[in-house]
Amino acid sequence: MSCGEPHETDCSEVLDHLYEFLDREMPDSDCTKFDKHFEECSPCLEKYGLEQAVKKLVKRCCGHDDVPSDLRAKVMGRIELIRSGQPAPEQDVQAAAQEQ
Repeated sequence: MSCGEPHETDCSEVLDHLYEFLDREMPDSDCTKFDKHFEECSPCLEKYGLEQAVKKLVKRCCGHDDVPSDLRAKVMGRIELIRSGQPAPEQDVQAAAQEQ
């Protein structure tokens, strides 16, 4: 998707990282670049608005279940491992293989 106009930040980059932008999981400098892109590019702005609406709908309809704290800690620990580039602990790999 593109408006056909050149932008400082390419449409494909914006759309590839749209959920990071929506969740504010990117540096402020990148958020500023994306905000500027949305001001210039109506197709990307439309996609952003649609995804934002879906996210709000999901939160409203499905955001009421509490996640057990041990599950949350396990998931967050795994995310941190992945982000740091470390391999998964061997027991996790074996457990996953046994579940299949």
